[in-house]
Amino acid sequence: MNAMKSFREILAHAKNVLILSGSGISAESGIPTFRGAGGFWRKYQVENLATPEAFAANPSLVWEFYEYRRRVASEAKPNRAHEAIAVFQNRYLKEGKNVTIVTQNIDELHQRAGAKDVVELHGSLYKTRCTICHEIVVNKNIPICPALEGKGSPDPNIMISDIPKEDLPKCAKEDCKGLLRPYIVWFGENLDDYILEQAYTAIENCDVCLIIGTSSIVYPAAMFAPQVAQRGIPVAEFNLETTPATNYFEYHFQGPCTITVAEALEP
Repeated sequence: MNAMKSFREILAHAKNVLILSGSGISAESGIPTFRGAGGFWRKYQVENLATPEAFAANPSLVWEFYEYRRRVASEAKPNRAHEAIAVFQNRYLKEGKNVTIVTQNIDELHQRAGAKDVVELHGSLYKTRCTICHEIVVNKNIPICPALEGKGSPDPNIMISDIPKEDLPKCAKEDCKGLLRPYIVWFGENLDDYILEQAYTAIENCDVCLIIGTSSIVYPAAMFAPQVAQRGIPVAEFNLETTPATNYFEYHFQGPCTITVAEALEP
């Protein structure tokens, strides 16, 4: 039997679907994955900027990097894969079924496509957290503050970033005014306990799983789909190439997510 037809039949009878997405789904909307040889902004490897240590050492530089990412994400549009997932979720919810979307992405393209209750493992580009009072606030302003107007160019010839700390984004509370940081889970930081609990609940309860556009190398998310597969639950991987986890899964659909995911989820 054709693999896609077989998977669609399984999906049609599912009552509790888990969709796990990674940067590959948004790459087709023009958002850099920052993995592999192209994983640089200016002369910096992204893994060296997305850390608490980098922010402590040079918050100006890190904020310029995230201003760039916020601008790129805000200009991007959800693609056919994001839209297919949102339509599928809405259709299944109306049928009394459940579809949980757990994403490693921070671009909110799932939500902009119409998806509901997206579990964001790594935070959001459009939220900040105060380094003093720890309040989390939604902020979709581009630029996020006047000092970052026109900043964030990826030009590798730009060597310095020296915006004064007092001009960087600040907490709006009058009795705080602490330095804000992006509400992102950086390398070396733990995922939020509540978010992890939501993800593990979805993992334990699903009867079919789709893993879309993820490299399966960032933990703990890399183990989510293999854990589902070990329970004997059908898992379908959608990616441009195989991953270290491909052999765990019953189905692997290779190609652009905008084509394979749309085909799998269409009515």
